[in-house]
Amino acid sequence: MLNLYPAHIESLSIHRVGNKSRNEGIFLSAAPYPLNDEVTALLKEYFLSPFRSKEENYFHFGNEVDVGFNRLFNSCTKVFDGPASIHEVSKKIASHLFEQSQHPHIKAGEVYVTYLTDVVLDNEKVDAIGIFKSEIKHDFLQFEEKDSNLDIVLQQGVNLNKLDKGALIFNTKKEEGYKILSVDSNRYDTKYWLEHFLGVEALADENFFTKKYLKFCQDFAKDVVLPAEDKKEEVLFMNRAVNHFAKNDTFEESQFLNDVVENPDLIPEFKHYKVARGPKYSIEDVSSFPIANKAVSHARKTIKNTINLDTNIQIKMDFINPESAERFVEKGWDEEKQMYYYLVYFNKEQKS
Repeated sequence: MLNLYPAHIESLSIHRVGNKSRNEGIFLSAAPYPLNDEVTALLKEYFLSPFRSKEENYFHFGNEVDVGFNRLFNSCTKVFDGPASIHEVSKKIASHLFEQSQHPHIKAGEVYVTYLTDVVLDNEKVDAIGIFKSEIKHDFLQFEEKDSNLDIVLQQGVNLNKLDKGALIFNTKKEEGYKILSVDSNRYDTKYWLEHFLGVEALADENFFTKKYLKFCQDFAKDVVLPAEDKKEEVLFMNRAVNHFAKNDTFEESQFLNDVVENPDLIPEFKHYKVARGPKYSIEDVSSFPIANKAVSHARKTIKNTINLDTNIQIKMDFINPESAERFVEKGWDEEKQMYYYLVYFNKEQKS
């Protein structure tokens, strides 16, 4: 779990990076920005609020040969070893970003490099480095008294309610390439920020495996359960899968199959599907892992529990307990009409 509310901005360096392919330049500030309470409070909310509501999909610095060849890994290590060096290192970080800013769609913008203390990650206080970029400028009005009237002055500036790009590098798990969070609101070139600049890879932790395994189950339900059974069973399979994750702290695949797959004929199908499709989800060799509750809650919100019928009728099965569907919903075949039907039981209609 991540708590950014106690975090404190110790230093701030601001630079401007243009698009190299358009011959736009780079401006590096000679000294750190002198912080005051009012500016610090506004910038803290601007920098950190996107990470508070973000699903915690962590990354780590990577490299095909060794993480020691990752430029940002080395820059961050230098800062963590000596926080006083952050302004000089921030110039190298901005210059590295400038070298990656060659795609024609990449916008010029300000780069902010901060040193953060008192960040609470996994119930421990850690330091962190924040790297943020503002790209899109917004029009706003200023008013000036001119003679006996108010004059309108049109200006452009940064919207403090929306951070364009950002990364938090936490001083933990150095041997694995640190623990990193990233946001990117303007995904016109997704490789620019994550791959070319940060050079990060997904961190294979409990959140990663929980999310990937549930996505694997969702695709198995669509590709195998639906053709073999029907839409109702596809929905119920995913309900059972999510509920299994929700009520357990640790995932064990054998127990999962016993709890979730009601049709024994589908168990070998599940295992075959995992062999064939597992590498796509990075779970081919995974059969046990700690379960991340936040990832389960997120998956429950994204799973569609609606049966769409060709008669323009929808049945939404919003069950916490999937056994309820067996009691309240029945599927059958009407010989006279030569049509399938769903029989739904209820006590009373609820007012909307």
